[in-house]
Amino acid sequence: MPDAVHRLNLLESIIGAVNLGAIVLDETGRIVLWNHWMARHSEWSADAVLGRDFFEVFPELQHKRIASAIGQALRDNFQSLLSQTLHKAPFALYTHGAQERMQQAIAVTPINLPDSPRHCLIQINDVTIAVGREKLLREQTMVLRSQTFSDGLTGIANRRHFDVAIEREMRRAMRNSSPLSLLMIDIDHFKDYNDHYGHQQGDGCLIQVAAELAAMLQRPTDLLARYGGEEFAAILPDTDAAQALQMAEAIRQRAAELRIPHEKTGNDVKHITVSIGIATQHTHLPHQPLDIASLIGAADRALYLAKRSGRNRVTTQAT
Repeated sequence: MPDAVHRLNLLESIIGAVNLGAIVLDETGRIVLWNHWMARHSEWSADAVLGRDFFEVFPELQHKRIASAIGQALRDNFQSLLSQTLHKAPFALYTHGAQERMQQAIAVTPINLPDSPRHCLIQINDVTIAVGREKLLREQTMVLRSQTFSDGLTGIANRRHFDVAIEREMRRAMRNSSPLSLLMIDIDHFKDYNDHYGHQQGDGCLIQVAAELAAMLQRPTDLLARYGGEEFAAILPDTDAAQALQMAEAIRQRAAELRIPHEKTGNDVKHITVSIGIATQHTHLPHQPLDIASLIGAADRALYLAKRSGRNRVTTQAT
């Protein structure tokens, strides 16, 4: 039977050459094939494991998902793919010089041979590089998302983040018939500050004010965003007009308490102050279209009135 011998030798050579782990178990769960890949990446040579019970070699896998997968393959002729999320590295396998186990993708497949009891094949793929690439891609995506939705100078939410958040919170307020308040906050006489102290110090002023104001918004649903230049916007869900006024006054006082020197205010107050306009959306009719522009417009008008009335004050405006 030279052809049969040749085919057998060819098959053994192929199994030995493939770049994945291959273990074959007989009907009793004993190891009858252990390829070169397994010998290279584990502490076991083929001579050390052939004929031994699989769970004698890997006792730590006795009550794991792979044990049930082997049982299903031998008993029920059922193929299993182990979840890579739940079973990242069940076998103690290492690439050359690595300290951590390789990440593994595992398939357990029944093998039906003519006139022979059923066997099963355990295939193990090294997916460490692929997993590393996915992790890097996720990290890069998070960085890109952070850059996309964060202001580059102050680190708080930027205008794009504000636009997404205000639409989301407006829709939520309409669904729940809850109030939604918006504060427009402007640093008083900031152009004069920049002209007198320089843009570098002006940037430092923006960073300090943004950090202090953001720290005042304690609820995870609140959002402080840099709306543009020296203007900030605070979205306050589930906040009625009275509560918004209280928050705005606290913000105005906190900004004044920073005592950032400003010699060019044109009045007796020689430190940075802010003016704030408030608008609150109270009622939401069924099927009413989103009117974000009206809420922002009302807050803008209130801010304009606060500036015209002498600055360093809070003004409200009906929507």
